[in-house]
Amino acid sequence: MRAAVLSDVHSNLPALEAVLAGVEEAAPDELWCLGDVVGYGADPDACTALIRERCEVCLVGNHDLAVLGALDISAFSETAKAAVEWTREQASAATLEYLGGLQPAMVHADIALYHASPRDPIWEYVLSIEQAEAGFDAQEQRIGLIGHSHVSLFFNRPEGARRGYSHGAQAGDGAVVDLANGAWLLNPGSVGQPRDGDPRAAWLELDTEALTASYHRVSYDIEAAAASIRAAGLPEPLAERLQSGR
Repeated sequence: MRAAVLSDVHSNLPALEAVLAGVEEAAPDELWCLGDVVGYGADPDACTALIRERCEVCLVGNHDLAVLGALDISAFSETAKAAVEWTREQASAATLEYLGGLQPAMVHADIALYHASPRDPIWEYVLSIEQAEAGFDAQEQRIGLIGHSHVSLFFNRPEGARRGYSHGAQAGDGAVVDLANGAWLLNPGSVGQPRDGDPRAAWLELDTEALTASYHRVSYDIEAAAASIRAAGLPEPLAERLQSGR
């Protein structure tokens, strides 16, 4: 089976539409989303409707839970808090109902899916080898998908290797990873707010038969997304950061 994997849409409609166009060209069997459909951006209802319509599987992320009032936002940045509060006021009942029925982790097609990490599906950023090692220890499936960090990357623990022998790297556009050996954690990067220095929207193509993961980046109308954020009265840094991918 071939699956397109998205994560961290964050209410960025131009980015999501561009990614879905790329996904349509690739024609995968299924579309999976790792959560954070809303937050930061200005189009929560339109993005949620598209994800609901197009995805066979979707997780709930920490920003989704915050908008639902199911998560304490005291640890959020001021801009993130402002976006949560705005989204609570703007999101439709249908959006909230859909997000409220999702979970932060699941196993699908023998692949482990987490919004954040295997040992903490809601909060933990997996950005280091040490964090990946802890994830491998907590994960029962050989291949796991993670989001939350907004960085396209992968980690591998070779088969039979002891703790401390894992490796990982960021994955640029067009990178293809052979998943045949060992345990893996794969992050597709963010659709709506990349933070790896590449402002283009990110997604991942996972082939469970060929055992490969292919990383993709898609250009989108950043100015339109930024203009929507400004028109909504959301904090200016949320618009500015889209240009730099930080």
